[in-house]
Amino acid sequence: MSNTFGSVFRATTFGESHGGGVGVVIDGCPPRLELSEADIQSDLDRRRPGQSSLVTQRQEADTAEILSGVFGGYTTGTPIGILVRNTDAKPGAYEHLKDVYRPSHADFTYNAKYGFRNWTGGGRASARETIGRVAAAAVARKLLRVGAGIEVLAWVRSVHEHVAEVDAATVSLDDVEAGPTRCPDVAVAERIAEAIEDARRDGDSLGGVVECVCRNVPAGLGEPVFDKLDARLGAAMMSLPAAKGIEIGTGFAATTMTGREHNDPFVPSVSGVDVRTNHSGGIQGGISNRADIVFRVAFKPTSTIASEQDTVTRSGEATTLEAKGRHDPCVLPRAVPMVEAMALLTLADHWLMQRSVDVLAPLLELP
Repeated sequence: MSNTFGSVFRATTFGESHGGGVGVVIDGCPPRLELSEADIQSDLDRRRPGQSSLVTQRQEADTAEILSGVFGGYTTGTPIGILVRNTDAKPGAYEHLKDVYRPSHADFTYNAKYGFRNWTGGGRASARETIGRVAAAAVARKLLRVGAGIEVLAWVRSVHEHVAEVDAATVSLDDVEAGPTRCPDVAVAERIAEAIEDARRDGDSLGGVVECVCRNVPAGLGEPVFDKLDARLGAAMMSLPAAKGIEIGTGFAATTMTGREHNDPFVPSVSGVDVRTNHSGGIQGGISNRADIVFRVAFKPTSTIASEQDTVTRSGEATTLEAKGRHDPCVLPRAVPMVEAMALLTLADHWLMQRSVDVLAPLLELP
């Protein structure tokens, strides 16, 4: 089982939803980066359960403990170990799922692959695994901010049929965090909150779209041919629980445009070259072009719902299931920091790769 993301800046997550704890080991972070547990905690607080009535009511503080790789408040260049202990685990609450497969969940497929599965909350398939990703990304966030001024911000663009109008160029963290839905469009946010509450009361769930912008990304990030920046972002986002699709820039809407409409004209700027439009979403030929990187990730409705569904047991006998326990009726509000996390990890990895090119380039100039 692969549990590591990245080539230079590498994050290896560990732990299960209802085990002793979850966390991450980070390899490749440069030394002398000022880092504290508070830097990590702010992002974990945005991901944690129990934030509002719109999400799972599991009560976890998700307190980060730095176990290694930091000395005197600075990274040492050695592996950074971060642990978050589970304090509200209730494995017994999932006893009724021991021999039953939840529809559209990872229960059957994990069992098909390994012949065995952790049925307490989904084990590694639980979104609780993403704590390690968010913790590692908090380190990446500080590295990118200090090293390159890069900013990554995501928000809820839509839930079910309710779609917000948000300007990716100007939306701020305060706008996103103004309400529990993490939708900056106030009017739409109210309708989203009502829809999620209605779904919860009905024992159902909802899906939607998270949009993300990466600002101040320098030109040149991305590795041809198979490690294109958009390809790596796609793999990163599709590794998230419940993610079902990603589109970058104009995305699928580009199929209704002509080349003349979709192409982004180059124009002179203070930095030398810029683009007048950004249908490409900041990436051309798999490499960043200095424009904002803008993309959207689609998330399906939460698989575990409190309504009766047809399913089968491990022995193949037909049965019905009405799931119990604490579940998100909609993953979108808590998916926002997860999307940011995978974007940050991807950018940190590619930024460090590009640093080696930048250092060597002057030494290898053509005559």
